[in-house]
Amino acid sequence: KSSGGYAESEAGEGGAINRGGAHGSSMKIGGEAGPVWAYPDYQLDCVVADPKKGTKMYGLKSYIEYQVTPTTTNKPVNHRYKHFDWLYERLLDKYGSAIPIPCLPDKQVTGRFEEEFIKMRMERLQGWMTRMCRHPVVSSSEVFQLFLSYKDEKDWKMGKRKAEKDETVGVMIFSTIEPEGLPDLDLIEVEQKCEQFNRFTRAMDDGVKDLLTIGNEHWKRCTGPLPKEYQRIGKAFQNLSSVFNSSGYEGEATLTDALTAAGKTYEDIAQMVAEQPKKDLHFLMETNNEYKGLLGCFPDTIGVHKAAIEKVKEADKLVATGKITTSEKITMSKRASTMSYALQAEMIHFHTNRIYDYNKVMQQYLEQQVKFYEMIAEKLRHAHSQFTTM
Repeated sequence: KSSGGYAESEAGEGGAINRGGAHGSSMKIGGEAGPVWAYPDYQLDCVVADPKKGTKMYGLKSYIEYQVTPTTTNKPVNHRYKHFDWLYERLLDKYGSAIPIPCLPDKQVTGRFEEEFIKMRMERLQGWMTRMCRHPVVSSSEVFQLFLSYKDEKDWKMGKRKAEKDETVGVMIFSTIEPEGLPDLDLIEVEQKCEQFNRFTRAMDDGVKDLLTIGNEHWKRCTGPLPKEYQRIGKAFQNLSSVFNSSGYEGEATLTDALTAAGKTYEDIAQMVAEQPKKDLHFLMETNNEYKGLLGCFPDTIGVHKAAIEKVKEADKLVATGKITTSEKITMSKRASTMSYALQAEMIHFHTNRIYDYNKVMQQYLEQQVKFYEMIAEKLRHAHSQFTTM
């Protein structure tokens, strides 16, 4: 990525503001919240499904192809992982200076045709595509629309060539943004906004990584030591039942049966504990993994803004030494202002999605936890009812 190049570039180097068109990304005042991206009337979404194994080179090379169906056309298109990777690279080149473009799920060489891996990859590709669909700038871009709705192989190849020749990439994307109706910001305010977002994203990154570490440890405990503890308790109850049963005393059949049932209850609970992370912790971890990827993009994105701020700070010296004119200094300040509005719009988009995502995933997690403990309580109540009070 170029560092702050847009703020210092001459107007003749593609710096003219684009006030519309397919490549423009207009902003509007968003009330008290501040500047926001212009959102479309219809929220785009898509479904990634139906993975199929394909071959090429007379069967020497195999690959998995996914069906991607956008809600706009409801017509499926087919894509391999390498096509998703191509789209990621194009979006990163074009928008990465202004918008965090998270990485795709990792490539895998061995075991990539195993059913569990294909299912996991498809789920993560779905998550990535859903996040891209939610972004008003990315989702309305020509390259993203090509990916979702190309007509045939010829259309796909022509669209790819066009996207690869796109010169409005990196910091030049800011030249397509028109902060409509928004006053120019002074440099101090620009710097304060940038630093505020930098502090927040770094703190959230730490929090997300901490939750992922603890979640991974809990998952291992739920699928390892914890079920074994419940199994040991269950076995101990059943062993004691066998000892009691050997006494020869006729009046204790109810007790020994109840003890055996209690032991089996704890073995059932062990199985439930081992299976539970897939029902609740999985979704919490996947959401946090997504946000870890997103937050990992912000240092570069914010770095572009910081570099632009430094260039504007140097402007007075450049004017004094005759390297730029006062008019060019004003232009640099205006561009830094536009970049700041873009960053604010992006952070408002990020915060809105963050609140929605964490509300949703925490509700889902806690609902499953409630069901889990209610099932355990029901099993324990049933075991409890087997014992008689003398």
